[in-house]
Amino acid sequence: MKTRSIVLAVAFALSACGNPSNSKAQEGEFAQPTRTAPADAAGMKSSFAPVVRSAAPAVVNISARSVQRVQADPFFQFFGGGIPQARVAESVGSGVIVRSDGIVVTNNHVIDGAQQIKVVLNDRREFPATVILADERSDIAVLRLENVSDRLPVLAIDDQEEQQVGDLVLAIGNPFGVGQTVTNGIISALNRTETGISDSGSFIQTDAAINPGNSGGALVDMDGDLIGINTAIFSRSGSSAGVGFAVPAAMVKRVVDSALGGATAVVRPWLGVKGDTVTGDIAGSLGLSRPQGLVVTDVYANGPAARAGIRQGDVITAVDGQEINDQNGLNYRIGSRNPNDQVQVSILRDGRAQTLTARVQTLPGDADPTKGVTIQSGPFAGAEVVALSPALADRLGGDPFATGVIVTGVSGRGYAARAGFRQNDLIVSINGRAIGSARDVEAASSGRGPWEVVVNRGGRQIRGVLR
Repeated sequence: MKTRSIVLAVAFALSACGNPSNSKAQEGEFAQPTRTAPADAAGMKSSFAPVVRSAAPAVVNISARSVQRVQADPFFQFFGGGIPQARVAESVGSGVIVRSDGIVVTNNHVIDGAQQIKVVLNDRREFPATVILADERSDIAVLRLENVSDRLPVLAIDDQEEQQVGDLVLAIGNPFGVGQTVTNGIISALNRTETGISDSGSFIQTDAAINPGNSGGALVDMDGDLIGINTAIFSRSGSSAGVGFAVPAAMVKRVVDSALGGATAVVRPWLGVKGDTVTGDIAGSLGLSRPQGLVVTDVYANGPAARAGIRQGDVITAVDGQEINDQNGLNYRIGSRNPNDQVQVSILRDGRAQTLTARVQTLPGDADPTKGVTIQSGPFAGAEVVALSPALADRLGGDPFATGVIVTGVSGRGYAARAGFRQNDLIVSINGRAIGSARDVEAASSGRGPWEVVVNRGGRQIRGVLR
């Protein structure tokens, strides 16, 4: 277990030290170190300076430029002035140096679409940078600084996940472009999943002030270690309202390791289950003392969960000791592991607690959406389709358990376009026949109509008849 530094910015009064009356702490009965508020005025006057002095040099400012083509006004086009104009867009954010040879972590949305990236260090040195991996789902990007000749200051990534609600933290970044700024607060919550930020995110929530420009900056603990990358805020005004979110260090490290390993994308494993959050009503029906966990509603045949012995109706309560309460939380816990890692899955089955060992794997199937087949005749003529696999569904942000054939493109001249088919439509069935391949589409739609088609569009099932 990580030993917390005694060079703290705030003097903690540890009840296990200097308090002979606390016999339980002396006997080592507490699994976690006891945390208390500053005990006196001297504690309140203590400074965060030692932590800032250690961490701040590794936090950088990032400016990303992109050139966008803007079509001229149609009125001027009539007089021959319709040449598209170039508009330079610039975003400003923060980043963290995590390796001394110039590896920097930031948010994907800070550098998304950029043609030119400049990184400015705390000591005002400037470096051009290139993106070596950008992961949209976690909103984490990894950059490499160019022309680095000296060892740069770094922040160590602490992925042990020993943080607790109430721990002191610092947010270091470049809000509003005014220069590097440090704010302090506490961890308000852990494992926040219902944020709308990501379908596979589990965020650290903090009340440390995070404002525009802080994106990609560091969330630092009192040891001066990186525990998260500041990513988003909940705000009605656009400024900090004391509800900020950071991507945990475990996911940050996963993306960095993928980048340094030469990967062009983060390969996320899966457990092969989906389920529903345990509500109060579900807890009552299952005889649970409180609503906690994820009720398994489906298990992928021969997937990691099935091989581990997980069944429909089981309640998953934790993965490797970390509590699970919804599908997003499970996706994050599994997605932050490496393929072929073993995980300990805690479940409740018939009221009895069990722990099963599962080896997580990459999602099966081909994830390449470009390997489609263009239908040449019939009601789907002009549609390019590809069989949906769990890997492809996951890449497209869909349900890995879904089956069917997905439309990856539609020719404007074909019958499919006139019939109203769109890219990303999922063809589920034709005339009651389940569809699983391009050949199925051709076979089911051959001959004369009408054809009754069931399509899933954006999660909504549409049924229609083509003639």
